[in-house]
Amino acid sequence: MSTLIIYATKYGCTEKCAKMLSEKLQGKVELWNLKENKTIDFTQYDKIILGGSIHMGKIQKEVTELCSKNLNQLKDKKLGLFICCMREGDTAETELNSSFPQKLLDHAVATGCFGGEFIFKKMNFIDKMIIKKVANTNKDTSAISEESIYRFGQSMNNA
Repeated sequence: MSTLIIYATKYGCTEKCAKMLSEKLQGKVELWNLKENKTIDFTQYDKIILGGSIHMGKIQKEVTELCSKNLNQLKDKKLGLFICCMREGDTAETELNSSFPQKLLDHAVATGCFGGEFIFKKMNFIDKMIIKKVANTNKDTSAISEESIYRFGQSMNNA
């Protein structure tokens, strides 16, 4: 069994979570950063996991474009979908559901919200100002859920 984890990241949190997830999966696992290369040969993989981070309520356009251009190929695979965001509960679930096409969400064997991070030294000025206002913090914060990543990995391993 071979698995491809495809992700897009702005400040590195999604990449960190993708690497953590890769350690929980059985078989051959490859990581694919959509910001570095957008052309993917899906035929080599039994399972596809797709994830991205949420900024201003939306997932990266690279993830959205990949989904729309490859909907049928993705539906032919055992599929997992995840987001990284600093929201929790129903708000995080709403962001997950608005980030991927309903057909993929219905087909996915695993979905998850892995939490997120605010690392100010990695942010641009505008993002720093927004985070300070909206989240009312100016301190680095990590809320990555290792438990969510573990559960997601178990679901993918059992698929």
